[in-house]
Amino acid sequence: MSRQRQALAQKSSSAARFIVAALVATSAACTSTPSEPGEQSTIADVAAKVAQAAAAVTGQDAPIANAYEKGHYVGFDTHTYPGTAVMRTWKETPGSPYRWVGYYLPSPCHANKSWMGKRDTLQTMGWGLAIIYVGQQTWGKTPRKLSLSQLNGLRRRTDCATDLISADEGTRNADEAVARASAEGFANGVIIFLDLERMETVPPAMRDYYRAWTARMLANDKYRPGIYTHQHNAQQIFTDVRDVFRAAGDTETPRMWVAGGKGFDVGRAPQDVGFAFAGVWQGVIDIAQSVAEIRLPVDLNVASWASPSESGVSTQ
Repeated sequence: MSRQRQALAQKSSSAARFIVAALVATSAACTSTPSEPGEQSTIADVAAKVAQAAAAVTGQDAPIANAYEKGHYVGFDTHTYPGTAVMRTWKETPGSPYRWVGYYLPSPCHANKSWMGKRDTLQTMGWGLAIIYVGQQTWGKTPRKLSLSQLNGLRRRTDCATDLISADEGTRNADEAVARASAEGFANGVIIFLDLERMETVPPAMRDYYRAWTARMLANDKYRPGIYTHQHNAQQIFTDVRDVFRAAGDTETPRMWVAGGKGFDVGRAPQDVGFAFAGVWQGVIDIAQSVAEIRLPVDLNVASWASPSESGVSTQ
């Protein structure tokens, strides 16, 4: 073996050992639970870059590191459909960070229908989607037990009311969410996120409501249930929903979209909100953002999926 070939072999062997060590570090960083928000992504980001740099020495690939770096997908949601021309500009402008958008179904506490009929248009543009169904909310109140006649009278006046919250209403709303997503042409198996806004405490009736909604979605088996919740309520709601999954014989982890938290930026991992189960993190709300000088009022999010309602692997 010539000196040149011997040196190259030593370089390749050293780099290969470096790759193995870096990939092990990356894997550990990506699968560990952070003790503080930000700890996981900081360690994993460094490990991923080390693995990729080491792989480049010998022209090898670093698949774990590459997959990790893909798991930061920036998206936004906004109450009203901005218009097709705006959505195309925001998607196609070079440098635009946005990969996915929230897609609001008409629902009890979101009557706006502006997103309806836009699924095919948005998916053709390349937008990933997070399907949102804004369910019943407590609005800081405790649901009252009403008689059937009182409930019927309330329903005639409004679709969105704290006193409607119950297990029966959860079942009704799950059926409605399925029907409306189906009418929009969403493929079987996609996730619909039940939007539950922040509650200081979660009343028993609300727990009955979202557990019944989840159970009905699982029993229907056309679409999958996911949950949007505030950080303040996330652990309790996740535990309740996971228990419903297990009772139904479903071993998957419920898909959770968590709002709130500190230190958000679009380079962070969703789990940096403080929960290992968070797949989407909404860190900023009601902020004006611009792409190609077109401004929109949006909520900013980062997700583990390029299309958070898509079923499948954790990163796409």
